[in-house]
Amino acid sequence: MLVGRKYRLAFTPGQVEMAEEFGNICRAVWNTGLEQRREYRRRGAWVGYVQQAREVAEAKVEHSWLKAAPSHILQQTLRDLDRACRRHGTFRVRWKSKQRWQPSFRFPDPRHLSIERLGRKRARVRLPKCGWVTFQWSRPLGGAAKSATVTRDGKHWYVSFLVEDGVKAPAVSLERGRRGVDRGVVTHAQGP
Repeated sequence: MLVGRKYRLAFTPGQVEMAEEFGNICRAVWNTGLEQRREYRRRGAWVGYVQQAREVAEAKVEHSWLKAAPSHILQQTLRDLDRACRRHGTFRVRWKSKQRWQPSFRFPDPRHLSIERLGRKRARVRLPKCGWVTFQWSRPLGGAAKSATVTRDGKHWYVSFLVEDGVKAPAVSLERGRRGVDRGVVTHAQGP
């Protein structure tokens, strides 16, 4: 089963600046992608994740500020936008305004993450382009990390790991709405 584990990061001042920049780039990609999708919908057309990801890769040649962020966090931002637009509709998805939005970005590939325990209360994670970042080891990870999301909440930065803990999820019944209790009845009641 997949579970989340959240830890408080201890960024250096340079890493804080870099994380802010990554968050702002992801916000710009989200807002630009959303505006592009809305414009396509107004014309009766559709644009999806694949086309937008290709266009972001092409835009990196023209706009050097996009190169500052790792490609896979920009792709993940577009995947999240695609999922939100499919679930809620293009015109119901909200803009990420600078005043209301807290910077956040996800590293979706566990091969780009390295996690090491440094002591009883400290560990570190290697994030692409950020380098090694220490964090408070407040509880065991409990499995293999599948992805990492970096967020700012107030003045503190946190990393959340999506972890495969090896526990099987409970079975889900496909017959929704049906309830029954077996009270040891030997003969079933027959209707007329």
